[in-house]
Amino acid sequence: MATVILVRHGRTTANASGTLAGRLPGVRLDDVGTEQARRTGERLAVVPLAGIVSSPLERCKQTAKALLDARDRLAEPTLRISSEKGISECDYGEWQGRPLRELAKEPLWKVVQSQPSAAAFPGGESMATMQARSVAAVRRHDAAIEAEHGPHAVWVAVSHGDIIKSVLADALGMHLDLFQRINVDPASVSIIRYTGTRPYVLASNTHGGDLSWLKPPPAKKTRSRKGTGQGTGTRATTTASDDAPVGGGAGPSVHP
Repeated sequence: MATVILVRHGRTTANASGTLAGRLPGVRLDDVGTEQARRTGERLAVVPLAGIVSSPLERCKQTAKALLDARDRLAEPTLRISSEKGISECDYGEWQGRPLRELAKEPLWKVVQSQPSAAAFPGGESMATMQARSVAAVRRHDAAIEAEHGPHAVWVAVSHGDIIKSVLADALGMHLDLFQRINVDPASVSIIRYTGTRPYVLASNTHGGDLSWLKPPPAKKTRSRKGTGQGTGTRATTTASDDAPVGGGAGPSVHP
């Protein structure tokens, strides 16, 4: 039951000008986006992280670096940022670099809005392919982090709006044709916990609020057994159920 925090990159110069950046090089955070990323880094600094994985595009790497900088200021161990092509921006092909106001006049625009599962960008990829590879990448990293760090591990994936929307849609059991109902703002935080039975969407498109409830629970001490020569030790608790609490449950416990 590892937990992934999905962070969209901060606002970019292309976002501010209404341009579809896609995978064009040189698209960086603007001043607003830099401040957004800084605030998100401070918000996440209270959560012990097992890893940070980023899209290889510059705006995501800048955002991931801001998350690291916030942790360094609090004297926490520095994490290494891993690059993952599977959560890179959608390949919009011939659409990238064009103003959104022009693209809205294209016949394909209505397909992207109402039936994205049928949308394929000229010279690029389809939205169905985008979702398949991004979900596969997130689930692969999640399984690897849980195997290495345990079921209470928390990690961050820094990616793009449509990528995060498609991953959330998959976790919610929504058809891709409904994913435009999900909103993911720059530098927002969404949270998914994958389990053996189903994914749980714990948060979506959040901009503020305490995240200390994501801290792993303290290790439990084990009592020594008579006649074994074994002393008191510690073990991580793994008793959390994969089942949904009927009635809603009591919510997360905060571990100061």
